Order: sequence, then structure tokens, then C-alpha cells
Amino acid sequence: VIHVSIAVLASALFTLTFSMSVLQLLQHRREARIRTGGPARPAFLQLVPSALSLENWSYRINAVGFVMWTFTLIAGAIWAEQAWGRYWGWDTKEVWTFVIWVIYAGYLHARATRGWTGERAAWLSIIGFAALVFNFTIVNTYFPGLHSYAGIPE
Repeated sequence: VIHVSIAVLASALFTLTFSMSVLQLLQHRREARIRTGGPARPAFLQLVPSALSLENWSYRINAVGFVMWTFTLIAGAIWAEQAWGRYWGWDTKEVWTFVIWVIYAGYLHARATRGWTGERAAWLSIIGFAALVFNFTIVNTYFPGLHSYAGIPE
């Protein structure tokens, strides 16, 4: 129960930061247009915080989501040992959960130590979310394994 609950909460945070990253990219382009004397469109972005503010909040929330995703991996390994007698079995879902962990670890590392800010950081966050969606949709549905719905009759 804890493993799944924390995975869902972490996924919710990553969904939020994905949305913030998309808004950050849109707001960044809008702000650049305004600086060069262009139109301030789309108009709805007037209601959205600045690109820098979105990026900073996204980074902080991604850090919390990453800690929760790390706990998801650890709790999943403990559960796997209880259920299947092994901590790690290279199940497709396990591998993709680790891939997501590596992407977000790379995002946090690049942002904190390598100075990746702005659009590069936003794209890394978006890539992490794309891997998350792939894991919960394609991997669950089409790849056979212990976490899979593949092969279940419709």
C-alpha cells in the first residue's frame, strides 16, 4: 500500500512540474517577445508567474518528487523480496522506474551543479514526465512482466 501510494503522489508532483515546465517554456518565449517589442501573447500567460519563478518552483517540487520516487524504488524492492523472493528481477516496470529515477537525478544534478537552467532544465523535466507516462501506459499495457496488464483479455 505504501509503495503504490507514494508512487502515485510522486507521479502527481511530476505531473505538476511537467505542467510548470511547459508553462515556463511558453512564458519564456512570451517574455523574450515582450523584451524585443513584440506582442504579449498568448494573453492567458499574463496570469502565470514569470518563467524564472516557474523554473524555481518546478526545481523544488521535482526535488520532493525525486525523494518520493526514491522511496518508491526502495519500498518496491522490499515488497518484491516479500512477494517474489528477490529485491530486483529486471522486470520491465522495475527497469523503467529506475530509468525515470535516473532522468530526474540527472535533472537535479544538472540544475544544481552544472548550471542547467531555463529551457534545458524545463526540457529535462518534460523528458522525465514522458518516461513516467510511458511507464504507466505503454509498459503496463504492452510489456509482459510481473507488473503488467499485457495479455489480459479485453
